[in-house]
Amino acid sequence: MNVQTTEPTLRTAWKMLIWLLIAQVMVSFVGRSLAPLTILLGKDLSLSHTQIGLLPAALFLGQSFSAIPSGLLVDRLGSKKQLFGTVVLLGISFILISFTTHFVLLLLVVVVGGGAYAAIHPTTNRGILYWFPQHSRGTAMGIKQMGITAGSAMAALLLLPLAKEIGWRPALFVSCIVLLILGALVSYYYQDAAESAILKPAPLNKSTFRKDLRTIMSNRQVLLLSISAMGLQGAQLCLTTYIILFAFEKLEMTLVLAGLLLVLAEVGGSIGRVAWGTISDRFFAGNRMIVMFIVTVLTGISALVCALLLPATPLLAILITVFIFGFSISGYNGVWMTIIVELVEKENSGLATGVTVTISSWGVLIIPPLFGYIVDTSGSFSNGWLFVAALMAVIVLLLIQTNKKV
Repeated sequence: MNVQTTEPTLRTAWKMLIWLLIAQVMVSFVGRSLAPLTILLGKDLSLSHTQIGLLPAALFLGQSFSAIPSGLLVDRLGSKKQLFGTVVLLGISFILISFTTHFVLLLLVVVVGGGAYAAIHPTTNRGILYWFPQHSRGTAMGIKQMGITAGSAMAALLLLPLAKEIGWRPALFVSCIVLLILGALVSYYYQDAAESAILKPAPLNKSTFRKDLRTIMSNRQVLLLSISAMGLQGAQLCLTTYIILFAFEKLEMTLVLAGLLLVLAEVGGSIGRVAWGTISDRFFAGNRMIVMFIVTVLTGISALVCALLLPATPLLAILITVFIFGFSISGYNGVWMTIIVELVEKENSGLATGVTVTISSWGVLIIPPLFGYIVDTSGSFSNGWLFVAALMAVIVLLLIQTNKKV
């Protein structure tokens, strides 16, 4: 059966959350594997910093193309069916990446993989929305979103050392096979909540789609928060894409130690995704915009500190900075997603997620390549981090405007 026929209980909800978390971890393990493999991939294909920045841009270009369609689809199919399709498409596309030798072709296949990667967000968000009540939804969403940074940390911790031993191509291929196996298990055992079948939207047609899309796009809070997420998403990918190169080239660390900085940033993000959601539930009575302000300010401060780091900087100071950076900029996503789905009707939660992911993806299309271009032209990573800090100041102003209506 595709739908859980009994009333959702807390025990069942947490069991379903475990399956959603496993799916999120594995999809992120593969989908975000390019970041830790960047230095080896870049050396293999002789890429510049700007070209390296185009890799996450290509991933999120695919995400921007598929976010709304996948959101519409999950509102009608349910999370269970879409989980399977998402895993299969992502696994196959990244297997193709492992065989690609030309940069342009690589970008095209990454775009396809990004489309599959995007589909996991509305799929798992919808599951959280229907399984958990409002008072515990922020915590559940944070745990689920933790799977993104946990998967990325696993990729840095496992794939980079493996790639050094056997090459980045075989390492990526193996990770895809693991994804397909575990994804099949998740798709089999996960069940949709009964309410998700009862509240399914009307059959899709052009007039219904246009009406629902107009409703979401005319929601000022959704629009402003999505624009803010453009900057936050771009800053997040600057950290995960360039932290290894920054540590290796600027801070003169070994490749292994530089890779561990990415792990530390993602561990910080994983902790942040649970912590920020719990904080918004328990300390701010569901007022999650306060958390968005705190995250943005911490990110700006962390970027400023990174701009000042030198090879002689004590390792402990570098570790603390990177952890806080990851805790803030990689930890906010659950709160952001929770605000979005709470601003719309439940039956349109998938479409709303698709809209916000589409808008926010443009930040990743523009900001990481721009960061790389700044580093290439100025010859300094410090200027790149100063750019991120300035961007956070702009996001604070946008959040002030958003909060006037929240």
